[in-house]
Amino acid sequence: NTNGDFLNWYLVYTLAFLGGGNIYCLTEILYRSRTHYSMFFCAGMAVVVLLGIYTKNREISPLLFALIATGVITGFELVYGLIFNVILKENVWDYSSVPLNFLGQICLPFSAIWAAFGIILYGTFKAIKI
Repeated sequence: NTNGDFLNWYLVYTLAFLGGGNIYCLTEILYRSRTHYSMFFCAGMAVVVLLGIYTKNREISPLLFALIATGVITGFELVYGLIFNVILKENVWDYSSVPLNFLGQICLPFSAIWAAFGIILYGTFKAIKI
């Protein structure tokens, strides 16, 4: 039944979006006592993209998935940073004082954190058998 398949797909990806956005914002609130609404959408979209990659490549190694996650999340962070920090001047974050940064929007130390998030996502996707 294609309607049932679509509904299942829609629910899984909607929950991934909402879960990714909420968990990331909660993490930011716990870590730095604040977040920004844009981070909800950035994280939610990144999780949806990574879920799509995972579901097409279920046998992917955790390390390769972490590397892909690093690229995807860093890419979203750059786009959102350019929009919200540079163009709209919302000052959501500024990595300009962090070593190995690009335009103050992305940096190597945080990309390493995104790799760790990738491993967590990989384990989560495996555990819930998506």
